[in-house]
Amino acid sequence: MTEKNILAYFKSPEEAEGAKRKLQSLRVVDMSITRFSRYPGEGYDPANMFSGDWTSLASLTQNAEITNRSAGILAAADPAASGMSDGGQGGPTGRDILLTVVVEEDSHHQALRIVEEAGGML
Repeated sequence: MTEKNILAYFKSPEEAEGAKRKLQSLRVVDMSITRFSRYPGEGYDPANMFSGDWTSLASLTQNAEITNRSAGILAAADPAASGMSDGGQGGPTGRDILLTVVVEEDSHHQALRIVEEAGGML
């Protein structure tokens, strides 16, 4: 039997969890819920040096530190960050929760219907 995948975007983790519970009654191969952001990483916080959390500082690799710093620079350079612009690119839709589902082909249409009824955007 072949498999089909579904990528659905939700406004809240609770909406995605509701869809996940309903989908578990189908022939699901794999399923996950992830929050994503416009920018990678968790941001760079130079104030962390003064927090006393030296274990997390020691575990940072130079590459991870550069990635986090780059993400902070990207966020600060965004036109919407200054408050002086409307952003211009349409802005976020508020759907930052991704439900990824892999189902057997014979359950695909039913899974799509469940996701849409739960408020997911395909």
